[in-house]
Amino acid sequence: MSSALRVGLIGYGVGGAIFHAPLIAAHPSLRLSAVVTANPERQQQVRAEHPDAAVVGDVDSLLSGDLDLVVVASPNRTHVELATAALDAGLPVVVDKPFTPTAVAGRRLIEHAESKGLLLTVFQNRRWDNDVRTVAKLIDDGELGRVHRFESRFERWSPTPKPTWRDSGGAEDVAGILYDLGSHLIDQALQLFGPVAAVYAEIDRRRQGVQADDDSYLALSHVNGVRSHLWMSKLAAVPGPRFRVLGEKAAFTKYGLDPQEAELRAGRRPVDETWGREPEENWGVLGVGDDVRRVPSERGDYLAFYDGVVRSLRDGVPPPVDPADAVAALDIISAAHRSVAEITVERLL
Repeated sequence: MSSALRVGLIGYGVGGAIFHAPLIAAHPSLRLSAVVTANPERQQQVRAEHPDAAVVGDVDSLLSGDLDLVVVASPNRTHVELATAALDAGLPVVVDKPFTPTAVAGRRLIEHAESKGLLLTVFQNRRWDNDVRTVAKLIDDGELGRVHRFESRFERWSPTPKPTWRDSGGAEDVAGILYDLGSHLIDQALQLFGPVAAVYAEIDRRRQGVQADDDSYLALSHVNGVRSHLWMSKLAAVPGPRFRVLGEKAAFTKYGLDPQEAELRAGRRPVDETWGREPEENWGVLGVGDDVRRVPSERGDYLAFYDGVVRSLRDGVPPPVDPADAVAALDIISAAHRSVAEITVERLL
């Protein structure tokens, strides 16, 4: 097991090309062996960016090759089908988020992997964002005291919808910002504060012509009493703070996004200690009122996810992300949709 593990990647859209392929290629214990994409332009892109990887046009051809791991980064609606096919071929699987369309489908896929004795994990890479790692450290160090409110935003400015399934797709496509960015925000809240007892949601389509939600909000009541307020939008001309965390001793506020996605899009790779670090002017502030200080951001580290995958395959340790965590997030997304459908409003006028 000293040689690099051979990885087959299904899909070369944003998830496959920007995130998975570069991270796999940068990891010393992994080798990107083959990529599935039927799109001729993306096939050329794979050959240019990863010349040592075979380019295949269908999943059956990929699964018939010599592989140690399959990564499913295809459109959301295909995750269950393709992950099942890989497991049936005797291969461990990484599935991009959102894991599955529903919690029920997620539980069935977990049971299927367990019946095969194979690794199944979910690419919740934003557990390794610099900002959420900083929040976790502040909580662990007692800097905030007991937290009572957690505000988290992932807001973008994209006023013109794109002609893709992410904007135009319906429920069958598992489209919309709640599944896309919400999967990250919910997962982070669950990791920081634990199980959720109640959910309130506002799920809207703001831009003309879109079929999927593009401006949504969740309020989560955690079992431990913390309330998480989560905003996600493609129509935020000026974004709010990425995090605002209120505790009994102090508050922490952080603007701006973790730099790793931008670095990957720019063609950088996580090959040295400069990766995932940001300048002091982007650090968050901690304190009370005007008495605040800048807090050095923890280093972002998406490659740590694949470190965990390698350890799980070689040493038998638990996967870096328990797929049951992704199912818990899907339960919350389902509850959010029920909240919107069942809410009653007392009208005053």
